[in-house]
Amino acid sequence: MSIFTLALLIGLVAGLRAMTAPAAVSWAAAWGWLPLQDTPLAFLGYTFTPWIFTLLAVAELVTDQLPSTPSRKVPMQFGARIVMGGLCGAAFGAAGGSLLGGLVAGVIGAVLGTLGGAEARGWLARAFGRDLPAALVEDVVAIGGACLIVGMLA
Repeated sequence: MSIFTLALLIGLVAGLRAMTAPAAVSWAAAWGWLPLQDTPLAFLGYTFTPWIFTLLAVAELVTDQLPSTPSRKVPMQFGARIVMGGLCGAAFGAAGGSLLGGLVAGVIGAVLGTLGGAEARGWLARAFGRDLPAALVEDVVAIGGACLIVGMLA
């Protein structure tokens, strides 16, 4: 699978859950599956980086269930997903020799994941009659997708 396809896909994950994507990418870099040592994104593979991103991802999974959590489409939430999608896509791109191409693919994926994820979750919430089951399905898709994407690097 092309590095740009993987960058787009990890961007989609960032659109669903902003911190799940960098947690997965950081673990892949730390385990040596994503060679970032001689790139500007080498920090993703540092010893503590995966743990920090994992804690942030868990916190996001919890706070997403709260009724006070704003829509992913408000500027702050949308922007965070674009930044994380770009970062993660750039990591894939850097490992493949095209940081900028990966960044663009990751941003596109994040936009698609944000908008598509919001629509899918809304549809699921209506089908279930409440939001919690829809949110949990989205969590499983984001985590499972991230694991599959970085697992392709192993």
